[in-house]
Amino acid sequence: MQTTNKLFIKIKKTMPGYLFLLPALIFFGVFVVYPMINALILSLYKVRLQSRSFIGFGNYTALLKDENFLKSLYNTVLLVLGNVPLVLIFSFFISIIVYNKSEFIRSFTRAAFYLPAVSSVVSIGMVWKWIFNPIHGILNYVLGAFGIEGVNWLGDKRYALPALIIVLFTLSLGQPIILYIASIGNIPATYAEAAEIDGASRWAQIWKIIWPLVKPTTLYIIVITTINSFQTFAIVQLLTGGGPFYSTSTIVFQLYKTAFEFGEFGLATAMGVILAVIVVIISVVQYRYLSSDIEY
Repeated sequence: MQTTNKLFIKIKKTMPGYLFLLPALIFFGVFVVYPMINALILSLYKVRLQSRSFIGFGNYTALLKDENFLKSLYNTVLLVLGNVPLVLIFSFFISIIVYNKSEFIRSFTRAAFYLPAVSSVVSIGMVWKWIFNPIHGILNYVLGAFGIEGVNWLGDKRYALPALIIVLFTLSLGQPIILYIASIGNIPATYAEAAEIDGASRWAQIWKIIWPLVKPTTLYIIVITTINSFQTFAIVQLLTGGGPFYSTSTIVFQLYKTAFEFGEFGLATAMGVILAVIVVIISVVQYRYLSSDIEY
């Protein structure tokens, strides 16, 4: 009886907290947990518009033999490997330059680099399509001014994927730069002053003081940029349509085509499950190894 009373008192004390969490838990269950479970189930079926048949892991085995899917997976990995290091290095470099400047310069830098993140992807894609235009594009015009022959940036499989990495890079800079400027600005000035008294160079201060102290921010930027890069779709759809010869097709773009052009919803769902598993594994590995020596 006494144990029951203690349990009742404990539930009574914690109940208000759970009631406050209830709306968020309901939202999470309806819009996250249920779709995930439904996707896992759907990936085990061969689904057409008017039919559904259970095939077990048939969709997954088919994808492992699908050259187009494997090519899309390869392209996606290249996008991630090309974009994430560039975003990390460039955003940290820009933040180091402007963090101790005037408020006007810091605000202008944040606004300039964050503008693409809040602009329409369609409008940005159209701008880049004109920039990469092989005949009238400004990029080939600039190259021609230096005596370099222009190329078909989006129509040549040798250059199409690097061109997409450039576009994705410009779209990914806004948040990292804002986070780095804020994070570096919160480091006490006494650390730099003590390092200067000890004769530390500017490079030594950046590498030995600033970089270790912004590692939590660096971890967040790496994880978020990696996830966003794996989900690349809009710029592929707008600029190349996955071509030429699947050289720029990504997993999400291939998923879209499989579901809405070919009507293979079960196969497309299996692609989504594979992508989710890859992203989760990479995120866990990143967090495990990059957070081990974080200094707070």
